[in-house]
Amino acid sequence: MNHELDFPAGIWEAFAKSRPPVRCSPGYLIYLQDTSATCFYYLKTGQVKSFLQSEDGAERVLNVYRAGSLFGEASFFDELPRVSSAMALTPCEIVPIDRELVTQQFAQNPELALAMMKYLARTVRLLSGQVDQMAFRPARWRVANYLLTLADRAGTAFCTQEDIAAAVSVSRVTVSRVLGEFARAGWVELGYRSVRILQSKELHALCKL
Repeated sequence: MNHELDFPAGIWEAFAKSRPPVRCSPGYLIYLQDTSATCFYYLKTGQVKSFLQSEDGAERVLNVYRAGSLFGEASFFDELPRVSSAMALTPCEIVPIDRELVTQQFAQNPELALAMMKYLARTVRLLSGQVDQMAFRPARWRVANYLLTLADRAGTAFCTQEDIAAAVSVSRVTVSRVLGEFARAGWVELGYRSVRILQSKELHALCKL
């Protein structure tokens, strides 16, 4: 769910200039579902996933954030318990952003406040779109869209088949079948905990159907 496509590059770096980053190892839980949100975060380096977890331990990945992203902001601004958890997928540097820092930056740069409003509105819109996708789109479309969203600039999506299944609400068996189809067609190359996109045009064409 990349909703920063039309934001200026580095727009959120202002939040990181006056605070040293916190270093996190892979697997570190940054925050937990149902806890209070005293801050949100700027991701300076690395990748972080947000996810939901049910009472029986089942997990659904909501998003994977890359360097330059904000995360955890919704619960911070509405002052309600967090609806998801966040975990470092790779070694990360994150900058906690509390109310003092937000107030300071918004006072110095009103354009940043307007950008934040747009960012929050975009989040709501894209979450609505995700509901539509999960309800009405076929499995091949869901998997292709997820890979395109997650892939880094080199075209590699670092995820397991279980991650994909949880994120797009289909079974792992279905994900395995779809990825096998994509690999045989030469669209992707399957690796250990990763999928490398070889033919992004084909995946984009599938997502337009």
